[in-house]
Amino acid sequence: MRRLALLVVALLALLPATAAAQDEATMAKRLARYMRGAGPYSGAYVVDVSPDSPHAVFRWRQQTPRILASNTKLFTTTAALSRFGVEGTLGTEVLGTGELDTEGVFRGSLYLRGGGDPTFGSRRFATRSYGGGATVQDLAALLEDASIERVTGRVYGDESAFDSLRGGPDSGYGVSPWVGPLSALSYNRGLFTEGGRSFQANPPAFAAARLDDALEAAGVPVRMKPRPGVTPSDARVLASVDSPPMERLIRLTNKSSDNFFAETLLKDLAYQAGGVGTTAAGARIAASHARGLGARATLVDGSGLSRSNRASPFSVVRLLSAMYRSDDFDPFVGSLAIAGQDGTLFDRMRRGAARSRCRGKTGTLSNVSALSGYCEARSGDDYAYSILMNGVYPPSARRLQDRMLQAIAALG
Repeated sequence: MRRLALLVVALLALLPATAAAQDEATMAKRLARYMRGAGPYSGAYVVDVSPDSPHAVFRWRQQTPRILASNTKLFTTTAALSRFGVEGTLGTEVLGTGELDTEGVFRGSLYLRGGGDPTFGSRRFATRSYGGGATVQDLAALLEDASIERVTGRVYGDESAFDSLRGGPDSGYGVSPWVGPLSALSYNRGLFTEGGRSFQANPPAFAAARLDDALEAAGVPVRMKPRPGVTPSDARVLASVDSPPMERLIRLTNKSSDNFFAETLLKDLAYQAGGVGTTAAGARIAASHARGLGARATLVDGSGLSRSNRASPFSVVRLLSAMYRSDDFDPFVGSLAIAGQDGTLFDRMRRGAARSRCRGKTGTLSNVSALSGYCEARSGDDYAYSILMNGVYPPSARRLQDRMLQAIAALG
């Protein structure tokens, strides 16, 4: 009797697991039906990443690399988070060559040296666009606080932390209308006006002129006209301001799928590692970081605008799974759009199990639609997913993806 009782207890303990397995099998059949509708150039992979029993629950051509579109930003932001840390910042400095006399006259020139902060600009623009950031008004106030009342030289804008290429491979390294001009000394993301009517022709010269204006407004006139230039090696730091922390920068990048932020962060990776920010070097660093997490990808830019950015759904989920186990998971998952609530998913999955339970990074190019991220199912289990659809009509593909996430989130 005792042996029979133990057997019954053991069988009862297996029932929930068996029921869960049956639910996942039923879900997998539904996902397969949706993936058949996506055509032959699409793939997907779904893994239960819960610590107690991680396992794959759906496979569909998961090993074949696909065009990533803006899912590329997952690789860019995870690398940036790893290299700079959650609280890491990007600085913008004013350096000087000259001396400050007893009457408050700085006899020399000022150098506004950019450090790749994508939020740097005017106070009004930074507040309205990002909720705050480093500004020329802050720098002008710091220089005034340093007892500088007049400058005999000029303000130079120094963007030498990055190369001079204004774009990525998709635009032939020229200015892309989907990004704006890239520069280590970007002001208001390269917009000529705060309303965004056109782009700046010369970002470092434009930024130098805006600091000149801010100093004038603070009662610190600068005698000579601003221009671009490179900071001399003997210049000393007079004032500096920092970007928002990296946790916030990656949230600004991923939630709204900001191409300008992604491309700037990619160059920041290269600048931090080797002293000069280039797209190619940044892409190598991001791909190398992913390999260290077990995910293989071909990367050529930071935003995903190039169709040469490719990875398999398997590799994307490997990246997501590694982040799930990382100490940086909370800031990373917090950077992803929430289904039915914000970012690029604010108008998708507004009803059903996926609403608020699923987070993801979208991606869209012509004939390409991607969605990768996490879902917390009704069962309480966490799932990492990657759905990469190529050769599709994006609006129809998005409907299939939404149905797939509803099915995942409904488990339990």
